[in-house]
Amino acid sequence: MNKLAIGALVLSCLMWGTTGTVAAFMSADVSPLAVGAFTMGVGGLLLGMITWRHVRATWVIQGARRWILVGGLGVLVYPLAFYVGMDLVGVAVGNAIALGSGPLFAAGLEWSITKAKPSGRWFLALSLAVVGLGLISVARDDAGIDHIGGIGVALLAGLAYATYTVAGGRLIAAGTTSRGSMGAVFSAGALPLLVVLVPLIQPILSSMDNLARAGYLALGPTVVGYLLFGYALIKLPARDVTVITLLEPVATVVIAVAVLHETLPVWGWLGVATLIGGVAVVSIGYSATPRQTPTEQ
Repeated sequence: MNKLAIGALVLSCLMWGTTGTVAAFMSADVSPLAVGAFTMGVGGLLLGMITWRHVRATWVIQGARRWILVGGLGVLVYPLAFYVGMDLVGVAVGNAIALGSGPLFAAGLEWSITKAKPSGRWFLALSLAVVGLGLISVARDDAGIDHIGGIGVALLAGLAYATYTVAGGRLIAAGTTSRGSMGAVFSAGALPLLVVLVPLIQPILSSMDNLARAGYLALGPTVVGYLLFGYALIKLPARDVTVITLLEPVATVVIAVAVLHETLPVWGWLGVATLIGGVAVVSIGYSATPRQTPTEQ
């Protein structure tokens, strides 16, 4: 097994697991919308520039533009919903809901595209996710409209994540590389995110601490994280990739509890664990990216 690729994948998962905690240390005047727009707006633009040769080749593939635009829509919605969801329900819960629902939505989207019915594994994972969401929903005594709304926004993030994941897989199936797929989709979503960012960026730019945190989120988890993931994707079997990426939700929860001291009643943590279990069940048997991908140049 390729140890370098495993190390790259583990590092990318750990970086992704820090996003919510880093965002939580932004000053109170920084909107979660600004954090999301900066993270994947700036990060997505840089990723597109770094992979420009692959991106340019992707745009001319027959039928690719539709999937680039669909994936770009997912990239536009995902960070905005992701960071707002975590702001409303907490880093551990918001992240678990987005990640727990993402693979399920992805399998459902593939079902609608290919007309191939998901396996029994997918329906088991869906059942676990529903149970987990139910436990999280009733766990907090102070759960009000913000809590319920936060769960809904986190689910929207999961759907958006699934959208750009499936679109990326369709692009690879059409003949592009993983770098071309990620670069095209992320740069397409980055441009409208930068428009969203313009009226919200002042609190980030006015503080070096905020700017450093935003810079890390854009350069680290977005640019470096996805480049490392793309490298691992072409070096490791799909089964190994999906199993190792289960580190991300676990890392997120551990970091949120250790650093932010987030707490939930026991039923809430049981719900988070059930959601992560659903991720494990569906991820081990599902990958939106075909097993055979073009060799990176």
